[in-house]
Amino acid sequence: MKIAYPIALAALALAGCSRSSALPAPDNAPVDAVRLAMPQSDGAGFSAIDPKAKGSWIAAPDGASATYGYAGQPPLLTVACRSGLLMVTRHSPAEVGAQALFALQGGGRILRLPVDATAVPGQRGYIWQGSLAPGDPGAAVFQSAFNGTLPGGGMIKVTAGEPMREVLRRCKANPAAAAPVTPLGGTDAPASE
Repeated sequence: MKIAYPIALAALALAGCSRSSALPAPDNAPVDAVRLAMPQSDGAGFSAIDPKAKGSWIAAPDGASATYGYAGQPPLLTVACRSGLLMVTRHSPAEVGAQALFALQGGGRILRLPVDATAVPGQRGYIWQGSLAPGDPGAAVFQSAFNGTLPGGGMIKVTAGEPMREVLRRCKANPAAAAPVTPLGGTDAPASE
């Protein structure tokens, strides 16, 4: 008994010296989950955006695409008309082979656009890209301001803009080059209040 008491005291003293810096996880958290702080910049040119800054759409010289972003920052979103389809590119890093749904909500519509990790010529790594027919009812989300959410890519708030509307009009007006007008997984549902 005399030996057990000092061993127990030594074990308690050692346990008191090793305090965990991790926050306790909620009861429904995944096993061995680790909470990490998000960096202000990912090293790829993305940095925190001034909350007072206003984003805007910029049309390409040929009018076949429009890019949304903030002055002095890399683009956040590009919508282009290619082969009669709207190509939607979310400029957010993606892992090779990843797939997700890019949820867009605005103008009383919700569009869940399937996107894939895609390599873009002249750019390092992979970013998210998906497509839909310009006649898809879900494409109406691009007519007004909308919010876009992508797992791992965060949420963006996009203002309405004439360059985006022009890309949509031009793509709808050129159906001869279009693939069959069937939604490529884009679902259209009214937004709930």
